[in-house]
Parts: sequence; C-alpha cells; structure tokens
Amino acid sequence: MPLVVRIERAEPPARTDALETAARAVLEILADERSTGEGEWARAMTEWQDARIRKVVRRARGAEWRRAGELPGITVTGESAEVRVFPPIPLDGWPKELAKLQVSGTDLEDPTAPGAALPEAPTLWLNPHLDMSAGKTMAQAGHAAQLLWWELSDTDRKSWREAGFPLSVRPATPDHWAELTASALPVVRDAGFTEIAPGPTFVSEGSDRFGAHVRLGQR
Repeated sequence: MPLVVRIERAEPPARTDALETAARAVLEILADERSTGEGEWARAMTEWQDARIRKVVRRARGAEWRRAGELPGITVTGESAEVRVFPPIPLDGWPKELAKLQVSGTDLEDPTAPGAALPEAPTLWLNPHLDMSAGKTMAQAGHAAQLLWWELSDTDRKSWREAGFPLSVRPATPDHWAELTASALPVVRDAGFTEIAPGPTFVSEGSDRFGAHVRLGQR
C-alpha cells in the first residue's frame, strides 16, 4: 500500500502529526466504500489484507505532490501533515508518479514535545528502544491502526469513523513498553527487512469509547 507524505522544504510537518495522520489515512481507506463489497478498490484491498499488509511511505513536494494527488486515493490532513494513501499495488506496478518518489528524506522532528495522549481514543504506543525514520514509523503506525480496526465490532468501527478516527501516537516508556508487550493487546511485529531487526514496533491500545480491552494474537 503506497502512502505519500507531503514534505515541503520550508514547512515540513511535525513528526507526531505525520505519524498520526498516516495512521488515520490507513483507517480512511479501510473504511471507504470503494474498499468493500463491489467497490472499485475492493478486490485489491481484499487480496492485500489476505497477504502481508506491507506499506511503503514516500515523500513528495511541489509538483510531485500535485501529480500524486491526481491518482486515485485519499488525502488526509492533520494539524501540519498531509498524507495521501492509495489502493494496494505491487511495487513493480506503481505508476511513474509514485515510483520516482524518494523513500529517504522523511526524517521529521517535533518542534515541541507532544502532549498527553487523547483520553477517549486509541493510543498507538511506539517501542522506545527503536530508532526508525519517520517514514518507517509512519508505515508501522499504519499497521498498528489496521490491527486495531480488524478487532473492532461494526458498531465501534462506525462510531470511530464518524468521530473522524481520533487517535494518538506516543512513545512508551521502557517500563510501560514491557507491560504492554506482556499483555494480549495488538502487537505489530516487523519482519526486519529494512532499518531495524525483526521484532515488535507498536502496541495498539483501545479505549472505553472505541474498542476497550481489544485483544489480538501477535502477528
């Protein structure tokens, strides 16, 4: 699944906002009517979800971003970030507008420390022991959001979508991370092909409003 983050030289997005926007972008395409039933993206989405839910994040600016926006997909906007998500397609079949975009160069920073996680929305907890680029972390945050989505009831999915998919992405403290990974909450496990060794990257924690006490076997 391609995701493209807009990174302009003069005004790059804040890192946490980009992570949260990428996670919401994945949820938007999962929930979109075109991705289900007889929708135009349904077959591609189903085949992709039945296999490995790989996501690739690339960056664009200026004319590159405008050209990417002309392809079928969904653009999601955060406070400072813009992310466009596209239906899954094999890497060797990407359109030239996406294929020529760079994977590197997605290092982002938070100008100020992010505040507390939203109290009535899911939190995607990041492994504090890892050092990943923003692009890699955006893809992993998308995985975490997707694992949680799969576990929700139709009612909870509808409520979450109607609320605009509120969520938080935050690094866990080492002690909290140990508690999270010892629980039965959804765990994202990276295969270790890029940047990091195989192992857990995110834990998805629900809330009383959107899927409290969600449980999922490790993937």
